[in-house]
Amino acid sequence: MKTRWRASKGFTLLELIVVVCIVALLATALLSRVWFYQEQAEKTAMVEVAGVIQSELLMRYGQMMIHGAEAQIPALATDNPMSWLAKAPRNYAGEFFASEPGALVPGSWVFDLKSHELIYTLDRTDFFVPASDGKKWIRYRVKLMYEPFPGVPAEAQKRLAGVLFEPVEPYKWLE
Repeated sequence: MKTRWRASKGFTLLELIVVVCIVALLATALLSRVWFYQEQAEKTAMVEVAGVIQSELLMRYGQMMIHGAEAQIPALATDNPMSWLAKAPRNYAGEFFASEPGALVPGSWVFDLKSHELIYTLDRTDFFVPASDGKKWIRYRVKLMYEPFPGVPAEAQKRLAGVLFEPVEPYKWLE
């Protein structure tokens, strides 16, 4: 009895379906990580700009203290922090009144002239946990810090101890 061996001429349909499914699963896993890393890159760029602004704020504060211009320091809380920089970031969109996140370009900085807050609207928000307002933005402002005086009510204390550029509300990203 002779047995004939058939030469393999390619994939069977079942093998092709299995390979396509495996490739699709790997592509899905890869894309989810790519989106995560893109969001982390956006977060890093935003934190870097906020750090540069904090540094510039401290330099301005120090200059005012050295030159005896302490009376001008409270004006820092209403200034547009982007005006302090030698060059604004390329994603700075300008100044607006009463900004809403839906009206702003995602991934951009704006200064709200009404609230005196510098706002960053997020472009990627898959891993972002918003603050209590539920909006996909991060609002920053200049906070003036005053030294406590023993026996003096907090509202009557006027001795400036420092300045800080900080988020208005806490936020976080999922890891």
